[in-house]
Amino acid sequence: MKILVTGGSGYLGTHIRSHFKADDLSLRHGQDILNVEHARAAGAYDVVIHLAASLDRSGVGSENTLNVNVDGTRKILKAMRKGSTFIFMSTKDIYARVADQYSEVPETCPIDYMGQTAYEWSKYIAERYVELYANTNEFRSCIFRLSTPYAPPSEGNSPNFVGAIAEAINSGEPIALPAEGRPVRDIIHVDDISAACESFLESAVRHGKYNLGGGRKNAISMKELVEKMEEASGLQAAIDSETVLPDPSPMNYVSDLSLIDHELAWSPKVSIEDGLATLFRTAAK
Repeated sequence: MKILVTGGSGYLGTHIRSHFKADDLSLRHGQDILNVEHARAAGAYDVVIHLAASLDRSGVGSENTLNVNVDGTRKILKAMRKGSTFIFMSTKDIYARVADQYSEVPETCPIDYMGQTAYEWSKYIAERYVELYANTNEFRSCIFRLSTPYAPPSEGNSPNFVGAIAEAINSGEPIALPAEGRPVRDIIHVDDISAACESFLESAVRHGKYNLGGGRKNAISMKELVEKMEEASGLQAAIDSETVLPDPSPMNYVSDLSLIDHELAWSPKVSIEDGLATLFRTAAK
């Protein structure tokens, strides 16, 4: 099976590409999904795992974010051949603050515009293109709405907030937490993301759309996350108790994994303790 990972040199893509021994289509390798000729390369593959994206949430680069995440995705989709498989990494953040209404957020959570940035909204628009092209051009598709993924550090990549906390603990930098560290997130290790992709590939599901996170057993407050990292690293975190950060929206987020468990027989296997240990073992090399 010939597999391509777009954004395969990125924070998550580096590990997913390595797991599948896949090829890479990324800016770091001189290829741009906005370039029609480069995007056409996707047509030569049995499976495309699409991670390439602009992650800008600042608002300054909104046009570029929309171009990359919507138009770039559409160019890859247009190149997909009949009978192939397309896996799209979306985000839980499309739900915005509506997610706070659920103790565990299902795929049926309403998606309305509630101030999401171009990043979140572009991911949602791209999801609809995935559904359109997969059905009309007759290839399999899977949409994963990721909740707080994390991965061991890799060269040239900036981590998300889980990895950033680990880096701060390693370097002794002060860590400021919103709402005194009370917000809860269900974190998911990159190895479990790769396993979810495998589960879809091995399934009989034609078109799937799933929330993909650590679920209730991997849900943890930010304060507890720092404490777990102290245990994993043997280091003491420096907490900045003076800087006041805005409360996140939603305040708490835990994925409802019942649908993906039912349809793909997938559940996260990497525990919080084992997952966080990989951040420090790799960082120490």
